[in-house]
Amino acid sequence: MTEPTPMMAQYLEIKAQHRDAILFYRMGDFYEMFFHDAILASEALDIALTKRGKHLGEDIAMCGVPHHSSDGYLLGLIRKGFRVAIAEQMEDPAEAKKRGYKAVVRREVVRVVTPGTLTEDALLEARRHNYLAAFAEVRDEAALAWTDISTGELRVMSCPRPRLLPELGRLSPRELLVAEGSEVAPEGMAITPLARSAFDSASAEKRLRELWKVGSLEGFGGFARAEVSALGALVEYLDLTQRGRMPLLRAPVREMPGAAMQIDAATRRNLEVTESMAGGRDGSLLSSIDRTVTAPGARLLERRLASPSCDLKVIAARHEAVAFLVDHARARADLREDLRRVPDMDRALSRVALDRAGPRDLAAIRAGLTQAEAIGRMSDVPELMTDALSALRGHEGLCDLLDQALIAEPPLLARDGGFIAEGFDAELDDTRRLRDEGRGVIAKMQAEYVAQTGVQSLKIKHNNVLGYFIEVTTTHETVMREAGFIHRQTTANQLRFTTLELSELETRILNAGNHAMEIEKRHFAALCAAIMENAAAIGTAARALAQLDVLAALADLAVAEDWCAPKVDDSRAFHVEQGRHPVVERALRKKGDAFVANDCDLTTAPIWLLTGPNMAGKSTFLRQNALIALLAQAGSFVPAKTAHVGLVSQLFSRVGAADDLARGRSTFMVEMVETAAILNQADDRALVILDEIGRGTATYDGLSIAWATMEHLHDANRCRALFATHYHEMTALSKKLSGIENATVAVTEHEGDVIFLHSVRKGAADRSYGVQVARLAGLPGAVIERAKAVLEALEAGDREGGRRQAVIDDLPLFRTPAPAPVKASAVEAKLREASPDQMTPMEALKLVYELRGML
Repeated sequence: MTEPTPMMAQYLEIKAQHRDAILFYRMGDFYEMFFHDAILASEALDIALTKRGKHLGEDIAMCGVPHHSSDGYLLGLIRKGFRVAIAEQMEDPAEAKKRGYKAVVRREVVRVVTPGTLTEDALLEARRHNYLAAFAEVRDEAALAWTDISTGELRVMSCPRPRLLPELGRLSPRELLVAEGSEVAPEGMAITPLARSAFDSASAEKRLRELWKVGSLEGFGGFARAEVSALGALVEYLDLTQRGRMPLLRAPVREMPGAAMQIDAATRRNLEVTESMAGGRDGSLLSSIDRTVTAPGARLLERRLASPSCDLKVIAARHEAVAFLVDHARARADLREDLRRVPDMDRALSRVALDRAGPRDLAAIRAGLTQAEAIGRMSDVPELMTDALSALRGHEGLCDLLDQALIAEPPLLARDGGFIAEGFDAELDDTRRLRDEGRGVIAKMQAEYVAQTGVQSLKIKHNNVLGYFIEVTTTHETVMREAGFIHRQTTANQLRFTTLELSELETRILNAGNHAMEIEKRHFAALCAAIMENAAAIGTAARALAQLDVLAALADLAVAEDWCAPKVDDSRAFHVEQGRHPVVERALRKKGDAFVANDCDLTTAPIWLLTGPNMAGKSTFLRQNALIALLAQAGSFVPAKTAHVGLVSQLFSRVGAADDLARGRSTFMVEMVETAAILNQADDRALVILDEIGRGTATYDGLSIAWATMEHLHDANRCRALFATHYHEMTALSKKLSGIENATVAVTEHEGDVIFLHSVRKGAADRSYGVQVARLAGLPGAVIERAKAVLEALEAGDREGGRRQAVIDDLPLFRTPAPAPVKASAVEAKLREASPDQMTPMEALKLVYELRGML
């Protein structure tokens, strides 16, 4: 059996420690992959698969990607569900050669890349968080912790298992850590099982205390055992994947139950808060309102939309700040212009902490702090903005250091060099001068030697044997020796000398490039250390800038779209005057159409029963009022003339449905599951929108379910609700239950066609106009006519004392009428008589006029 080469033996040893990951094995300028890893990677990345030697008698599959452009390949593997272990060369190959010709360059895995542990800009979406989450269960407790290591944010909350899916829907983590054997398996994210020991709460507390170098966690707040367990699992996993280079995690923030509006996954999907039903951001509420000019601001806006506040003081402070910027156009414009020049300091700081930073990350922090100082000079602003502005001041020392040390536009990588500014280090300037102007320095020295000796023919020359030397003719030997020059070589007609100064200069010139790089690396490390000493203040400034960006963006939106400041209080009011749907309004405007605004008042009668035909705008009306409540509590102005929103604790939506074939659930079953969740969870401060409950089953079954659901919302949940239905029989409930009021979407008919007015008014619809809508949809005329006849017969049966079933039994079978024979018209007859080939242009024109006269 052939022994593996030393290199392959090293590869197999490292791979054995990372069986669950594709191993990027650094070999010079490439990351190489071997064996099954190579096969998987070549298929996933569509790159060439080759061979490299044999192992156990079989060819070794191999593929590789360039080191300098590896980020794109790495992202491709991560998006397809792979983990990647990166093994770097930990020494210069020249050092390995000194140990013998069979010595192998020492390599180590420096990092395991997973979906939740990305930090590079090329691998991340700038305007979205990249969360890594952990779910822990300790006896009868459960908790969810999450972090974005690219920004250092770390949060935890108590999370009973029934709340897990809604919270995951809110956060959309890229990766979820669970204990081995756990049955938790939500869709849409990578699931990573960890040994149960990683979730041990006692060990977890010790890990957390060591991480933040504290004797107790009490200084961060009181944490339940399950919360400590979840936090500890995150830290354990980060230590494993980052190979000891722990990211700069901020102190954990404990989110309290009830602090944010609860929105379940189905409601987020139905309302298209951050993603549209089609997938992606286009068409979502977020994409329609996002006017932030910085990446951290965009991420903060997304978080606020996903977690609208239930704290009235927080909401009021945000509205006050937005109102100030609405009223002060010049201040708003100047602030937004300054913010446009603010880079992503959060992520740059994280890379510095992980030792993955480049000179541009340092420049980003310099630019961010410089802009922070400028913005921090604003005055006479609301309290929320005052607090943010105070965090932007006091960074002059670090700004000055970075400004003096770095050039204006540094390279991406430190190894490229040239990023330390001229004048910052005299030794570096001299070294660069030697590197770049070696000939000039030698020429200057030659002139000095000529002046010293008076020998005009003296030359400083260079060859590969002697290096630099001073050459004169033999007639000047005495002068040279008396002047202290050191003899090196005699030729037929020349003498060659050197000096200690020239020898030192030669060494410096030859080593100038490497020496300059070493000096720059030293300064880079010192600058990184200076940044880390100020990491807490930099992070606070970055978050303050994001806060200001969101406030200014919402103010800009309010002015441009004519949105109003909502009143949010502790009442159960819900009164919106001339409300609009922000996404639909934007889409209509692009087509040149206007949105029809509508009122909604659930203050006196907390439940509206909405009737009207399909396509009239019922679903839009339902959704727009839910979004108005969400926007108001997120701290935004809202698309309405006026709005008064009593605090909404929960937002529920059951709008539209589809089969869930993977779980064997029909449309109706999905609808019933979602409705059950609402009826079982909604409290008296919830806002519920329900559309067409019961339509997925037989008429009387559906009506009875819808009727009972409405009664439960009124009597048991006692919440505010908008309930759209085609069951006109339900309008009778308004006479039986005091909290229900009927409303309808107005339509009118013209020559048999229905015209949608999209206007909501009090009262009930008298019919559904289904046949007219079917005509608009393009159903064949014969089907439309038959549908009319059936409808008229059924309605007549009802008028005659409930003879509907008898009418159905007596209806003849539907037959598509045979097409009537086509009779040729006078125009067609005239055309058949014509001979175009024999006609002059004038005759043809005359025929056209004649045919037109026959119409």
